[in-house]
Parts: sequence; C-alpha cells; structure tokens
Amino acid sequence: METPAARTIVITGASDGIGAAAARALTEAGHRVAVVGRSPDKTGRVARALGADHFVADFTRLADARRLAAELTDAYPRIDVLANNAGGLLGDRTRTEDGFERTFQVNHLAPFLLTSLLLDTLVASRATVVQTSSTGARLFGRLDLDDLQHDRDFTPHLAYGTAKLENILFTRELHRRFHGQGLAAVAFHPGGVATNFAAESTSFLRPLYRSPVGRLVLATPERGAAQLVRFARTTPGVDWEPGAYYERGRVARRVNPQVHDADLARRLWERSAELVGAPAA
Repeated sequence: METPAARTIVITGASDGIGAAAARALTEAGHRVAVVGRSPDKTGRVARALGADHFVADFTRLADARRLAAELTDAYPRIDVLANNAGGLLGDRTRTEDGFERTFQVNHLAPFLLTSLLLDTLVASRATVVQTSSTGARLFGRLDLDDLQHDRDFTPHLAYGTAKLENILFTRELHRRFHGQGLAAVAFHPGGVATNFAAESTSFLRPLYRSPVGRLVLATPERGAAQLVRFARTTPGVDWEPGAYYERGRVARRVNPQVHDADLARRLWERSAELVGAPAA
C-alpha cells in the first residue's frame, strides 16, 4: 500500500547509479527528494534535472557527514526517509584523514554518524531508514570487534563484505532501539547492477561492471533501485518487515550467521558511536 502524501526523502550516493535512479522515480511519484553526492558537478546535474535540492558530502571526511547532518536539519523540519545508499568496493587499503580505513568509513562509519546526528528529526518524523547492503555481507563479511578495520587480514573484498554486514547489523540495532518510537529500518541488496560499482578498485569484479558484456547481463540502475523506491513509498509493518534484510524483494533466507547475533549488533553500535563521538543511546 503506497503512502498517498508526498514525503521528504534524503538519498546519499544519488549522483549516479541506483541512487540517481531512485531519486528520479521518487520525484516523478511526487515526493520531495534531496540528492546527496560526492561530486559537486554530478550531484548538481542530477538535482537540476529533477528540480530537486542537492547537498555535497564526501564520506571519506567525517566532517562532511557532520556538516551534511547540520544542513539537512536546517533545511527539513521533517525527514520521512533517509536512504543510506553511498558506498562501494573501494580497493586497496587507504587511511582517511580521520584515521580510519576508507572502506569501513565510507560504507559504515560515515552513514552511522549521519544517521545518529539526524536521529531526533528521524524519530520525530516516524521515518524510514534504508541501508543499501549487499550479498557481499554473506560472501565475504567477517566482523571482529577487536579488528574492525582488518588490520591483520585486509583484502578489498573482506573489507567491503564486512562493511555490508555492518550495514545489516546497524539496521537490526536501529530497529531494536527505536522501532518502539515509530522509526522503521530496513536493509537490502540491490542485485548486480550496471553502475560504477568497484570503479575505484582493482577488484576482479571491476572489468565485469565496466565491460559491454557486463552491461548486458547486469540489471539496469532503475531495476536495482526498485527495492529502495518500494521501501521509501510504502508502509513499514504492512508492505514490508522492519528490521529485516531483503534480497530480490523478499526477506533473505541465506545470510551471514553473524547477522543473527543481537549482542554483536549492540556492541557494534556502541563501538561505532565511540569512534565518531556520537551518543551511544
């Protein structure tokens, strides 16, 4: 059942790929979309084509996430949907200016910080928070709270898979903490989509995503965005299950076993809050 009223929807990673496709679909459906991206040129171009607001933030800098949260709070007294869509497989081990491994920061820590800083608005709005995760959580993810950044065993795929696992655990803990106050959280895998995924990496997947063959076998960004659009437009608890992780439009049956560890989700939240200086509550 789609919500009839126009909603205010913030989408990160919306300058291309499934984020841009979701922004187009939701704008066409009559919703107010805030387009967030790293590139000023690309982000502005997408927003202008839609007549939408836009904000620029590079999640390799936590200061950008903090500034973005302040700008969104000033711009919107109500936020109905926050889609934490920015991220990707980023390649070789690199430290950000904040001192964190880049894949960990961009895919988990910065979205965690942004969400935490917006929590008052999100809870007051009885909002939906959508996390773009991946089957990489099951295929590659392995979370060790004593080695969050894989200092001992880093590979690009391990870092990416663990970050996508953290997206799901964050969703579960966000649900546990705030669902009773009306907030709904959900995570999903968009499928193999013909985007710039892995473009900044040396992953074996990079040639597939950039090749003509890959463009033939991979889904379009519009198809990949369909689940995000669905969660943004429909009613949690009626049309989909809050706190869950979805693949192919259904609650995923095969997941990383760590997804079911509620204590791990709680401790990840507390450790993440400590790292970024956010309230642990």
